[in-house]
Amino acid sequence: MAPGSFAEYTVVPARAAAPVASVKPEYVTVPVSGTTAYISLKELGGLSEGKKVLVTAAAGGTGQFAVQLAKKAKCHVIGTCSSGKKSAFLKSIGCDRPINYNAEHVGTVLKQEYPEGVDVVYESVGGAMFDLAVDALATKGRLIVIGFVSGYQTPTGLAPVRAGTLPAKLLKKSASVQGFFLNHYRSEYQAAVEHLLQMCADGDLVCEVDLGDLSAEGRFIGLESVFRAVDYMYMGKNTGKIVLELPHSVNSKL
Repeated sequence: MAPGSFAEYTVVPARAAAPVASVKPEYVTVPVSGTTAYISLKELGGLSEGKKVLVTAAAGGTGQFAVQLAKKAKCHVIGTCSSGKKSAFLKSIGCDRPINYNAEHVGTVLKQEYPEGVDVVYESVGGAMFDLAVDALATKGRLIVIGFVSGYQTPTGLAPVRAGTLPAKLLKKSASVQGFFLNHYRSEYQAAVEHLLQMCADGDLVCEVDLGDLSAEGRFIGLESVFRAVDYMYMGKNTGKIVLELPHSVNSKL
């Protein structure tokens, strides 16, 4: 959780560093995306065998971890995504019911196949997807908000507040919505990083990365690719965590 994300080099405190078995992009997925899923589900999710867990943007940088960690807790996992390719990826990491929202209506699928609702939601999209997730909560269900990517492109970078009938919906089900911001869980962070890195090294965790090879202009190389990478993410093109390659020697265009 050191500052300076958009930099070729940065200095971090030794206590914020963790050893890795080798140098590879997969390990870059762990410090924020992986730990967000691990700590939030551990501290707020109350996962146990048989619980139904809905993960939105499940094939994204952090969603992929939520899917796998929920499966390791022996939960039934439902994941939303935007393509058949992403559905196939979700199945490959254990997702029981991928929902491609460009081919199926998420709300309809949840009502028909999970009439009693879902116990836990790992939500990072916001907007209409958040509303569908609230409606899908079971009695005493929990919804964890870790982001709202649909609102990041507004002038303020924040989604509009639309409380509406939310209090009544939560009251009727004794359900809850709770936010999670990684910076507020610093005491759990280091142990989470080390645990996930070990899982990745042991092959117990898929850490999917998207280097941009399928983007219009090819792989994301150098800081000048940040703009393309962010647009690529907003268009929902990525599978896994987007990672930029920063060569030791590059003629930067910035």
